[in-house]
Amino acid sequence: MGDDAMRMMALAPVLILAACSGAPQAPVAGDAYVRLAAVPGRPAAGYAVLHGGVKDAALVQITAPGVARIELHNSRMTGNGMMAMDAVKAVPVPKAGTVKLAPGGFHAMLFGVPAGVTPNGKLPLTFRFDDGTAVEVPATVIGAGEAAPE
Repeated sequence: MGDDAMRMMALAPVLILAACSGAPQAPVAGDAYVRLAAVPGRPAAGYAVLHGGVKDAALVQITAPGVARIELHNSRMTGNGMMAMDAVKAVPVPKAGTVKLAPGGFHAMLFGVPAGVTPNGKLPLTFRFDDGTAVEVPATVIGAGEAAPE
């Protein structure tokens, strides 16, 4: 065996470990859940955890089968102490960072959720990022008064 082959064999475990550890190359999403509205016909809310890849990215869209539309929102406190929501075009996801879509912050509003989407079920959400990455995540569906999944 030549010197080059010996070097490659010696480096193989290091390269494999490097590829398997560290930040993902592209942004990913996980731990998704959808909280149905207390009043039928009102929008549901969607939450998840986003993990950045090797460069800054932004979540620009979420889609789900049968859902009429999904908007990205951010909650904020107004000057008089009330919570308000604003639609946003994107949610920034810093490289190697973590962003939670959670109550009181960035989240998704799902309009026109089909009647067949019920608590204890799953709803596939597709998260689309500005770099072209699309990640499908099965979101757990919970009722309006239920505790968030852990």
